[in-house]
Amino acid sequence: MRCGKMAAPPPPGGAAGAWGGVRRRCQRLLYWVPVLFISSILCWSYYAYVTQLCLLTMTNIGEKVVCLVAYHIFFMLFVWSYWKTIFTLPMNPSKEFHLSYSDKESLEREPRGESQQEVLRRAAKDLPIYTRTMSGAIRYCDRCRLVKPDRCHHCSVCDKCILKMDHHCPWVNNCVGFSNYKFFLLFLAYSLLYCLFIAATDLQYFIKFWTNDLPDTQAKFHIMFLFFAAAMFSVSLSSLFGYHCWLVSKNKSTLEVFRAPIFRHRTDKNGFSLGFSKNLRQVFGDEKKYWLLPVFSSLGDGCSFPTCLVNQDPEQASTPGGLNSTSKNENHLFPAKPLRDSQSHLLTDTPSWSETSAKAEKGKVG
Repeated sequence: MRCGKMAAPPPPGGAAGAWGGVRRRCQRLLYWVPVLFISSILCWSYYAYVTQLCLLTMTNIGEKVVCLVAYHIFFMLFVWSYWKTIFTLPMNPSKEFHLSYSDKESLEREPRGESQQEVLRRAAKDLPIYTRTMSGAIRYCDRCRLVKPDRCHHCSVCDKCILKMDHHCPWVNNCVGFSNYKFFLLFLAYSLLYCLFIAATDLQYFIKFWTNDLPDTQAKFHIMFLFFAAAMFSVSLSSLFGYHCWLVSKNKSTLEVFRAPIFRHRTDKNGFSLGFSKNLRQVFGDEKKYWLLPVFSSLGDGCSFPTCLVNQDPEQASTPGGLNSTSKNENHLFPAKPLRDSQSHLLTDTPSWSETSAKAEKGKVG
């Protein structure tokens, strides 16, 4: 009996790899479900308000025109800011934060512990990094193979390091971070105004339908449900928007509220706060004409941030504990690393931290 050629064995992990690819694609599709839900609610609200309420129910022409014009302004700003929040790609650390080939080899060669930290310290010596891990080590991402800039975190959903990451929002299927935080704030603001406007202008017709002062037509269901939906979303959006306004005033991210940034000398939950006005400018920029528009105007590059521990700001109520003009530490609190030019102008009202330290040292010698 002739023996045929033996079939080559299937590549190891081929089926598992194919199944993993299908699962990832299904996950990516599922991530769009919340966005599709919000979009469908928005499309229905447009039909219910414009067609059923304004065109078919309102009888006063002046009221109809005013409501339609104001509604479309809120609708346009809402959709514009929502679109920008969804489709603005999160910014990742620049190339200078990635380890060089030689540093990667050294890191793989060295055992975990102090020897690896020495490699990371050498790689980060010229980078504007002031935060550390809880153990005081350089913040390093094993998956992205880079030294993490301040306020940068790795997103498990996006599988990337995101600059000034606030959180991963399922309602926009995107990471909210440095590149789109302003858009996210405007999305919350305009969606809240959109819901409040609908609830306020729909209220009288909701009451009339409820008391049977208007004929029982198809518009009754739309107008009644429109009021309930607008009121419900207004309550939830007002609390979320208020929370993020507080975060902006304190120059914090959601992640920094749950885990305060750790600097070389200690943990400080207000380490990045420069005072209300400068905190606001860091997110919205210097030109006020762009503040209410979903166009990028935030200051800086997302890789370096001024901190009140490096440059004390006169708007701060008091000097943070552990740092004063007669510090007992013999060494500087931070290495001499320059801030980005786009951020350092926020601190021009005050003397440079290095100059302040030099003057203090000179006073000691005297």
